[in-house]
Amino acid sequence: MTEDAERKMRFLFALRSQGVTDARVLSAMERIDRGAFVTGLFAERAYDDTPLPISCGQTISQPSVVGLMTQALEVTPRDKVLEVGTGSGYQAAVLSLLARRVYTVDRHRRLVREAEARFAALGLANITAIVGDGSRGLPDQAPFDRILVTAAAEDPPGPLLAQLREGGIMIVPVGQSDTVQSLIKVRRGPDGFDYEELRPVRFVPLIEGLGQD
Repeated sequence: MTEDAERKMRFLFALRSQGVTDARVLSAMERIDRGAFVTGLFAERAYDDTPLPISCGQTISQPSVVGLMTQALEVTPRDKVLEVGTGSGYQAAVLSLLARRVYTVDRHRRLVREAEARFAALGLANITAIVGDGSRGLPDQAPFDRILVTAAAEDPPGPLLAQLREGGIMIVPVGQSDTVQSLIKVRRGPDGFDYEELRPVRFVPLIEGLGQD
C-alpha cells in the first residue's frame, strides 16, 4: 500500500471512529483532499484529526467535526446550502459534492479569494463564494434548504433562522467564545423551530461586519 493510500485509510478510520458513519459524507470527504486546503508550516499535518491555523487568524476545522456537522445537516442532492464562514473552503468543498448548490460567505476577502482558487483547481463549479457579513446571511439568495455556521454565536442568529426554508435544517455552534460551545441542530417546522443539542465543540466567534483583509 502506498504511503498516500495508507494515510487516506487512517484519515477515514479516524472519521468513522468519531461517529461519522454516513456513506455519502465519508465518500465526499475521501474525494476532497484536505491537503489542498492546508498550506505552509502545517501542510504535513493535513490528515491529522485536529484543527489547524489558516490565514486571517482563522482555523480549518478538525475533520471529524466537519464530518459530524455535515452528517447532521442531512444534505440531499437537491438542496441549496448556505455556509457561514468560508475559512479555507474545505467544508464548502465537501458540501459541494452532496448538494445542488453551495453559497459560502466570509468576512475576510483574502480567505474568499484563496478558497475560490482552490474550488477552481478542484473543478467544483457549484460553489459561489461571497465576501460579506455572514451573521446576516444572504437574503438575496434565501430561502435555503440547509444552513451551516462554522463560527460560534451566543444564540442562533435571527437573520439566518429567517432564511431557513420550512423543513430546513441549520447546524450552528452556540455559546460564549471563550468557553466550550454546544453544536445545535435547528429544524424549521410549520409551527416554528425545534432545537437539538448534539455535542460540545469549540469554534472561533461569529463576528459581525467585514474583516480588514
